[in-house]
Amino acid sequence: HVQLVESGGGSAPPGGSLKLLCTVSGFSLNKCPMGWFRQRPGHEREAVASLNSAGRAYYADSVKDRFTISKDNDKNTLYLQMNMLKPEDTAMYYCAYAPRIILDAQILRTDRYFYWGQGTQVTVS
Repeated sequence: HVQLVESGGGSAPPGGSLKLLCTVSGFSLNKCPMGWFRQRPGHEREAVASLNSAGRAYYADSVKDRFTISKDNDKNTLYLQMNMLKPEDTAMYYCAYAPRIILDAQILRTDRYFYWGQGTQVTVS
């Protein structure tokens, strides 16, 4: 049974930091594409950052040099370190898993991921 549970969301001031966690079960993080996505009020869900099956990171332009995606295979946990937060980062954040290889050119596409967590709210104000 595949399960993804996000945590670590909350409130932070502009310029502050938060670290999101995604604890998974029912599959191994090793060699699986994983990603963080967000949905801001009035917007469609969008990619934030992803790791391809080889562990290479990809970022949306809006978060480059501010956010870092990483994972700990032994702890079955995916992370998103968010620094220099901006009010426009306010959103519900979701982690997602793809049970098969995704081409690097498509790694930030939401429709390439099949399993999703319930989300964790991040508010920057």
